[in-house]
Amino acid sequence: MNAPARTTLSTPQAVWLVAEREVGAKLRSKAYIISTVILLLIALGGVLWLGFSGGGPSTTPVAATSDVASQLSSVESLEVTEVADRAAAEELVRAGDVEAAVLSDAANPTGLVVIANTEAPQSLVLMLSVAPSVELLEPDGATWGMRYVLGLAFGLLFMMAAIMFGSPITTSVVEEKSTRVIEILLSAIPARVLLAGKIIGNTILAMAQILALAAIVVIGMIVTDQVELLSGLGGPIVWFALFFFFGFILLAAMFAAAGALVSRQEDVGATMTPIMYLTMIPYFLVIFLGENPLAMTILSYVPFSAPVAMPIRLFFDEALWWEPLLSMAIMVAACAAIVALGGKIYENSLLKMGARVKFREALRG
Repeated sequence: MNAPARTTLSTPQAVWLVAEREVGAKLRSKAYIISTVILLLIALGGVLWLGFSGGGPSTTPVAATSDVASQLSSVESLEVTEVADRAAAEELVRAGDVEAAVLSDAANPTGLVVIANTEAPQSLVLMLSVAPSVELLEPDGATWGMRYVLGLAFGLLFMMAAIMFGSPITTSVVEEKSTRVIEILLSAIPARVLLAGKIIGNTILAMAQILALAAIVVIGMIVTDQVELLSGLGGPIVWFALFFFFGFILLAAMFAAAGALVSRQEDVGATMTPIMYLTMIPYFLVIFLGENPLAMTILSYVPFSAPVAMPIRLFFDEALWWEPLLSMAIMVAACAAIVALGGKIYENSLLKMGARVKFREALRG
């Protein structure tokens, strides 16, 4: 009786098999599912809160005689009740039906007088006051708050993805080494195929989460009528997703190489720390140097900070049309170089047990 022929997997099939294993392991994890749901709810809650809190202006009920009511009727933030005379206006104010009354007063320079019980609404007083025209020498200074918010949003997403999907790559590689499972895996598929599957699987998970967050943000902004802001964020969000895709592949290769250098979970911190610094330091630089045009221009070309810096510059129309293309080309080139380097370290270090493999030794093989 002849033995059944052994089926040999092609390289794409083997890569996809490893990727499916990575995705399946995450989707079976209750901790991953719960954390993802919580993250999506926080994002939705934040968008809805910002939209509703800054949505439609609150109205101030006021009383006014017919001559003044016609002037105030076009002001959306005022709910005007027309009265016959001053006595009727004062009666409504005393009863609490309106917060104040606005009447004509020829003796006043503005031609109006505001009547209230204990204190006049400041918004109403400021609205009726005569204010001088204002010219700003540095109008971009008012955008600092939005720069800070965008830096936090894009930066936190990038760092959280690195922590949630990148660091488990390191721990899984170390676990496979310490349990000798790696020897069984390498007898069936090459090391680079195993690495490619791990990177692709975790990239699929990370991109799925980013796309889910983007969908939640878009839905929340449409519901809260923030369409104008959404139209301005559309382009930067797309560029962020593209930069994130290649940036995460770069980081995933580094995390896998870091795991291959050690054989014990206790030693993981020493190899992961430099990678975390490379992820965190550019993020903080973008936050603290967001108002520095030169610094932001430089950071938008550094692969580790470009996913945060370039979308911010695009949102404020500070980047020329060719700049994101050049930055993306640098990112893709850096990604290819780091993946090749990480693959070599990964392949040369997987079967070396015991003490931590030195970087030079991993490169020599």
